Amino acid sequence: MKDNQKVINALNTILEFELAGVVRYTHYGLMVYGYSRIPIVGWIREQATESLAHANQAGELITNLGGHPSLSIGPLLETHNHDIGNILRESLEHERNSLDCYKDLLQLVEGQSVMLEEYAREMIYTEELHLGEVDKMLRNPGDVKTFM
Repeated sequence: MKDNQKVINALNTILEFELAGVVRYTHYGLMVYGYSRIPIVGWIREQATESLAHANQAGELITNLGGHPSLSIGPLLETHNHDIGNILRESLEHERNSLDCYKDLLQLVEGQSVMLEEYAREMIYTEELHLGEVDKMLRNPGDVKTFM
C-alpha cells in the first residue's frame, strides 16, 4: 500500500478512540441512577462491549499491516454531569468523533485496499446507526425532528 504508515496511524487513532469508548461507556453504566436504570445500563454496556470488539478489529488490521497497536487511549472527558441527557450528549459527541476517524481511514485507503475500504465503510455504517440511536434517545417523546 502506498501510504502504509499513514493507514497504520489512522487505525491506531481508531483503536484509541474505541478503547476510550470502552472506558467511557463502562463509566457511564456505573453512573446511571433512577427508575430507567436497568434498560439504559444494558444499552450502555452493549456499547462498551461493541467498542472493545471494534478496538480488537482495528488492532488486528494494524498487525496485519506490520504495525504496532497503540497502548494509548483516546480523549476522555469527565464532566461530572451524569444525568441521562448529559451522558447521551457526550456519547453523541464521542460517536461523531469516531465516525470522523473511520471517514479519514476511508479516504486513505480508497482504491488501495478492498479489505480496508470494506472495513471502513462497514464501520461508518455502524457509527451512523449509533448516532441515529443516540439522536432518537435524546428526543422528547413524540418528537419526530432530529436532535442533531
